[in-house]
Amino acid sequence: MQKILIVEDDPKISNLLQAYIKDYGYSVVTVQAFDRVLEEFRAYNPDLVLLDINLPSFDGYYWCRQIRLESVCPVIFISARTGEMDQVMALENGGDDFITKPFHAQVVVAKIRSHLRRAYGEYAAKGQERKMTLKGLTFYPERLELLYGTRKVTLSAKEAGIIEHLMDRFPRVSGREDLLETLWDDQTYVDENTLNVNMTRVRKKFSDLGLDDTVETVRGAGYRLNDVWEEDRES
Repeated sequence: MQKILIVEDDPKISNLLQAYIKDYGYSVVTVQAFDRVLEEFRAYNPDLVLLDINLPSFDGYYWCRQIRLESVCPVIFISARTGEMDQVMALENGGDDFITKPFHAQVVVAKIRSHLRRAYGEYAAKGQERKMTLKGLTFYPERLELLYGTRKVTLSAKEAGIIEHLMDRFPRVSGREDLLETLWDDQTYVDENTLNVNMTRVRKKFSDLGLDDTVETVRGAGYRLNDVWEEDRES
């Protein structure tokens, strides 16, 4: 049974989410001590976190950063804040998705199911670990790791999904709509800027490997990998 941790200080909303998500067969725990969110996270070891922004002691951005120091499990922000910058901040601080209040419980469950599939490879071939290689670049989807030479970076589930799509399509263009449909099953609810933010994070991960200008924006079409690292190997 997959485990969901709810970090929400409004008891009415927290209890509503807990009851609804349990009906779909998940194990659900709600945080009680909002000054010890990380401790409760460690104790429960959830597969996914639903995280509010406005919390006592420290906000959700802070707790998401703390979680990201230890885990790449999906984190979905749920907040009454509706500004574009709030969504950008959530993603920049390590979140994978953003749902605004008031919300439809069905949408929350749909997003939970989608993120769990993407993060833990429900559709991946069983047995041997999947591995993608491209001209010296190595990607492990199930580990959420990308390697080049002796360098390695850890990815969020969304970053891993984007990189897998780009590598699979190389050298073709990955269309924006294709990426949205692949990464967010219920793309109707996704702000266009969400993909832009995630692409920025993917570019940063390539940069951490010493690979700049790797993701090329094809105006009016989408994105594709630019194998600049091949030039580095040949020089």
